[in-house]
Amino acid sequence: MKKIITLTLGVLSLVFILQACSTTKSLVGADHGHINGTWTLTNISYDGLLPGAVQNVFDQAPPAAFIDSKWQLTNSGNGTYTLANGTSQSIFWSYNDQDKNNPIFQFKKMFQGESAKHIAQGYQLNVAQVDGSSMTLKSPIALGDKTAYVVYTFRK
Repeated sequence: MKKIITLTLGVLSLVFILQACSTTKSLVGADHGHINGTWTLTNISYDGLLPGAVQNVFDQAPPAAFIDSKWQLTNSGNGTYTLANGTSQSIFWSYNDQDKNNPIFQFKKMFQGESAKHIAQGYQLNVAQVDGSSMTLKSPIALGDKTAYVVYTFRK
């Protein structure tokens, strides 16, 4: 009986350790680490759309208002972006690389007193490119039976 209890506790401990390691690995993977830091949105372009076709992005302002905005993204997932005019927005962000060919940067707007787990609406952008000093995110826009993109270029 004592051997069964010891074996069971050993297996449970191993399962707990493996689960803890796998969670940490997905949160602090190399790609997630490349996104941490302070970024400046330097350019917005359009793929499959005419300039001016998109009037508002992230339910906040015209695309041009985001040029030179600062995005502070911490390892914890908390962050903010500040437009050139000083308007600031708290966000909770994450990096989803379940599909290795199409990783996603996603964020939710946070307001005082809110918890990210209670916010259903958010934004998902395809990660087209990211390294230690530059990042390109593409926001998909359904256009009939095709997909067009608003393309955001960032520099660290």
